[in-house]
Amino acid sequence: MDHPFFSKPTAADRRDRWSWHLGRILGIPTRIHASFALVLVWIGFSTWSAAHSSLAVLFGLGFALAVFTCVLLHEFGHALVARRFGIETRRITLLPIGGVAELERSPSDPRAELWIAAAGPAVNLGIAAALALAGFALGSFGAGGLVSVVLSGLVWANLMLGLFNLVPAFPMDGGRVFRALASKRVGQLRATQLAAKLGRFLAVGFGAWGLFGGNPVLVLVAAFVWFAAGRELASVRHQVQQRQAFERVQAFAGPPPSRDHASRDQVFYVWRG
Repeated sequence: MDHPFFSKPTAADRRDRWSWHLGRILGIPTRIHASFALVLVWIGFSTWSAAHSSLAVLFGLGFALAVFTCVLLHEFGHALVARRFGIETRRITLLPIGGVAELERSPSDPRAELWIAAAGPAVNLGIAAALALAGFALGSFGAGGLVSVVLSGLVWANLMLGLFNLVPAFPMDGGRVFRALASKRVGQLRATQLAAKLGRFLAVGFGAWGLFGGNPVLVLVAAFVWFAAGRELASVRHQVQQRQAFERVQAFAGPPPSRDHASRDQVFYVWRG
């Protein structure tokens, strides 16, 4: 019998052969993309090159998995708050550069978008606070050792995840928070344009940093941020065009149907770094 918290992946879930399917957690299909293995290989190789120790490699892999568990919790923060607003999550996927919670539709209410977007960083900041309190209560930070290293590392990792995702630029959560706050003043399209421009400005900075610093991961992140910001802007422009066309038809054809097809068919992606 399946547990309400966890159930095995269904045949429909397993259709994607490029993922490792963890199962349905709280009813949400949860998976790890096969490309995630590249991250583990890179971490293992770089750790071995630096330390030449199998224990160091195991520690590095274990710490990476702990950080990505925090990323997964971040995505469930988005998904569970979305559920409170009547929006279910199609699936959650862990990727090499973060995670994605794919919602069944975009929230039409800016207030809902604000709370859904802010939920992810709030989870990371909450984890950081809880681990810091536990470390101080147990005296781990002052004692040093492996426990201190793990706790302090996870605290800083969650702080960076939370604060970085609050940057008011797409595709970070802060871009969605910014849009939700600015939409009432300048409209959804203009707010999206501003957040997308900030995202691409940030992408240029990451790309330059990665190129001059010899860090190919930052270059990859820069490319992702650039294209994701453009995709979000294109999606909103399409929504606005659909809405305008629908309003023109409505003006000639009478009252609209009870179901809003345009908003229901949109997919809302949340990316985590």
